[in-house]
Amino acid sequence: MKATCWHGVNDVRVEQVPDPRILNPGDAIVKISSTAICGSDLHLYDGYVPTMEAGDILGHEFMGEVVEIGSKVSRLKVGDRVVVPFPIACGHCFFCEQKLFSVCENSNPNAHLAEKMWGHSPAGIFGYSHLTGGYAGGQAEYARVPYADVGPLVVPPDLADDKVLFLSDILPTGYMAAEACDIVPGAVVAVWGCGPVGQFAMQSAYLLGAERVIGIDRFPERLDMARDRSRAETINYELVDVPDALRQMTGGRGPDACIDAVGMEAHGVGVAYAYDRIKHVMRMESDRPTALREALMTCRNGGVVSVPGVYGGLSDKIPFGAVMNRSLTIRTGQTHVQRYMQPLLERVVRGEIDPTCIITHHMALDEAPRGYDIFKNKQEQCVKVVLHPQH
Repeated sequence: MKATCWHGVNDVRVEQVPDPRILNPGDAIVKISSTAICGSDLHLYDGYVPTMEAGDILGHEFMGEVVEIGSKVSRLKVGDRVVVPFPIACGHCFFCEQKLFSVCENSNPNAHLAEKMWGHSPAGIFGYSHLTGGYAGGQAEYARVPYADVGPLVVPPDLADDKVLFLSDILPTGYMAAEACDIVPGAVVAVWGCGPVGQFAMQSAYLLGAERVIGIDRFPERLDMARDRSRAETINYELVDVPDALRQMTGGRGPDACIDAVGMEAHGVGVAYAYDRIKHVMRMESDRPTALREALMTCRNGGVVSVPGVYGGLSDKIPFGAVMNRSLTIRTGQTHVQRYMQPLLERVVRGEIDPTCIITHHMALDEAPRGYDIFKNKQEQCVKVVLHPQH
């Protein structure tokens, strides 16, 4: 089969690789109809996530048709059309029973590597380095899905792929980020990053009762999307000082909640950003926490800072004194996707949210290298790339 394979920094190739096969009785094989390039894939593309190996198959946002099941799979059947969540979860461990699926304690066979990096291991993740299991990803024609009775969501045949694909990751991620903000009527929510997760976080904040949402970015097409599709007020951080602007927009108090939907490769302006860039390039700092610092410093006293943006390792100069002295709450984590898939599917069916609004590019799988290039470099007004392996 064809698959998008990682070969080093800024080097992905579509290659012929062996077809996946059933390895355990709980596995399923999915023939992939749609898959997407995620912002967190760029951290792999840019070489900032360790333990990648040449030939690793990328991709953790995918859906398709079940074409084979293991002997112990009972919930799915061949022919089912499914969306596959990016975290791999066993469904019966201590954490899965609490619906904390992204920290399943049984699905990462390389837990010992993750423990050295992070203290404890998260769940396995499709196509996201050997730290999270070394699982082959979904930017391919087929994928093996472990614990198939736990993860995949069967979706109605009358809904187009574009309507449901993002239930695999970014729609639940944006929603969980907004849910973590404890939004009450009248709340003001600021969102750093108007990419796909940021757009869904803004839309979800309104669904959960926010009165005002403010989107922060620098790219015109993303700011336009935030205004036109997500109904947000916007700030271009290259033109104004973000903390000053937020103080003015909130009567000096600051937003009730701040969402960092950027993560470890944030851009910014000024001396602090230059410092991070130098340390990042020299591999003396794995993460650039520009957006996180601003969120912590501008959130109102007693507010919530929600962090769906991916951080991989070590960040410098985090103003933790602001967290403690101003009674801030930080909530973060890889998304517990399985918890949100069915409720969000119901919202999509009811027309409360339209996931298709963020898609700017459809491509064949063979075009994946170009998709990565234009997505990373913000060319062609690219916000979200969907790949179609069967075209």
